[in-house]
Amino acid sequence: MDKLIPWKQLEKKVARYYPKGQTGRPPYPLPTMLRVHCMQQFYNLSHPAMEDALYEIESMRHFAGLKLDRLSDETTILKFRHFLERHGLGKTFC
Repeated sequence: MDKLIPWKQLEKKVARYYPKGQTGRPPYPLPTMLRVHCMQQFYNLSHPAMEDALYEIESMRHFAGLKLDRLSDETTILKFRHFLERHGLGKTFC
């Protein structure tokens, strides 16, 4: 997937809208959330199933740049999808 998907171009499109984390809990890195979102689309996983997959499948964690001690939960994954949709970016990816 790294060779097929232009990650830097996707990040650039989303970066101007992505929260900077100046208040509250810092957001997950944008590249991580894009990769989680794309894996969810590729494997046709629900938000809870994507969270479970991140816990259970090491290769998915590695691809997303996550470690077991700090994983995206289903709510975070859902909010990221809504974020993409709100800014008209949902259909641009994956």
